[in-house]
Amino acid sequence: MKKHTGYIMYQGPSELDGSPIVVIATMETTNIKTGRMIQVWILADDGLNPIEASKLGSDSSVCGNCIHRHYNGGACYVNLGQAPNAIYKALQKGNYPVFNMELHGQRFHNRMIRLGAYGDPAAAPYEIMATIAGLGKGHTGYTHQLAHKAFDKRYLELCMVSADSPKQAAKYQAMGAKTFRVAMADDGLAADELECLADSENMQCIDCGLCNGKQQNIAITVHGSRQKRFSTNLISAINVA
Repeated sequence: MKKHTGYIMYQGPSELDGSPIVVIATMETTNIKTGRMIQVWILADDGLNPIEASKLGSDSSVCGNCIHRHYNGGACYVNLGQAPNAIYKALQKGNYPVFNMELHGQRFHNRMIRLGAYGDPAAAPYEIMATIAGLGKGHTGYTHQLAHKAFDKRYLELCMVSADSPKQAAKYQAMGAKTFRVAMADDGLAADELECLADSENMQCIDCGLCNGKQQNIAITVHGSRQKRFSTNLISAINVA
């Protein structure tokens, strides 16, 4: 049987705004930071490629109103012209079959899974993401949607909640979240935070696994080509209408 490069895990309305989205799991990656984890991508499925969707703002279906969206002039580190666009093109070519547990489930066994290589896991129904996470031996995941009116609080047990300042991290932790805080280079760690081991120990995510929403509050120095757009003193919590 052909071993496909990826599978369609969900195709339907976004939990964030009702627009069509698609969730794709790809089986191989060259991502040095994560290591050989299965990567789960959440893409707008409205006929626009990720670059076009970002420019027009229709990426709200997969990113909500995240302050770091390129549409908002934000600091998101994802290069939309690389992997997200390549996966979109492969989807249009019909390269990804719909996932079938009996036929394809074994390929996920004993694998680590990254929820949200691009797009927010909370854009998909919780049951979909929880099922995907349960296919492997462990997972990582991050959501920026805690303030969204449509946020499913069950994601607090599945994903780290992204925070953009110490004050925001403390607020989210008080709500029961484990936080993944983006920090400036000269920020200090809170007493209950651990510096991301990819930064401090050069450890790959596949070997760490702390970012599963249940274990530890993490902080990481801002990174990516747009990092100069990020400043903690400019961050405020956004409530999405």
